[in-house]
Amino acid sequence: MTLNVVQRRRIEVLVDRPLAPLLAELARNSGITSYSLLPVLGGAGHNGVWTDEEISGAQAKLIFLTVASEEKTDRLVEQLAPLLDSHGLVLFLSAVDVVRGQRF
Repeated sequence: MTLNVVQRRRIEVLVDRPLAPLLAELARNSGITSYSLLPVLGGAGHNGVWTDEEISGAQAKLIFLTVASEEKTDRLVEQLAPLLDSHGLVLFLSAVDVVRGQRF
């Protein structure tokens, strides 16, 4: 059996937990209907070291992860662009080979 492999874009966004519903809405508006939310325990960045404060959840962050076509990716990135600085989002884009490309 030969697998049909196609290239898509992997989108990862580091986002504050309260903004995850907004990110999901922007993805839907871009034609992206499938995604995963991954918890992030902590890290370090331009503002120093941070950890997930489990008591208040004040600094809780997630990785919003999805795979999409180039066209859908471009639409999402266009919507995210104004939020990158104002909401401190971190956006990663990469090329990825997928099987069953029609799902993305």
